Amino acid sequence: MSGTGTPQIETAELDTLRTAAAEQNLRVAVVASRWHEVVMDGLIAGSHRFFAEIGLEDVTVIRAPGSFELPVLASHAAKSFDVVVALGVVIRGGTPHFDYVCTAATDGLSQVALSTGTPVGFGLLTCDDEAQALDRAGLQGSKEDKGFEAAHAGVAAAVEIAALNR
Repeated sequence: MSGTGTPQIETAELDTLRTAAAEQNLRVAVVASRWHEVVMDGLIAGSHRFFAEIGLEDVTVIRAPGSFELPVLASHAAKSFDVVVALGVVIRGGTPHFDYVCTAATDGLSQVALSTGTPVGFGLLTCDDEAQALDRAGLQGSKEDKGFEAAHAGVAAAVEIAALNR
């Protein structure tokens, strides 16, 4: 089952991230696909819930036509922002298209993070059906909140990178 092994984010960690984000004046962009509007609204709201928890109010949202376009937009965002959070959803259909889009988006987002040094919070859902996506979207009744988790990952990585570079 998905979600197994997900780390709990303790209050002390949120406090640390809140302090570091303020001290570093983190600039954050959320790059979010337009496909599957209900799921995407949940993912974006989840990321904003995390940002609110740590006091980040000025977050830029950039909308991508689809998940395939997330890497190119994330690459451009990484030039101007300290953290990029990539959110999208790809639902398996009856053709290999699913595999191509998932691979391209995943590899592309990894490449953005490695080539720019800007952390990319990975919030790309790759699901067999819409029910799986809804269950991960952070909506009322969802079992998981992948938007929140991706935002946390991006900010936590940025804070760790800053500590490594001191």
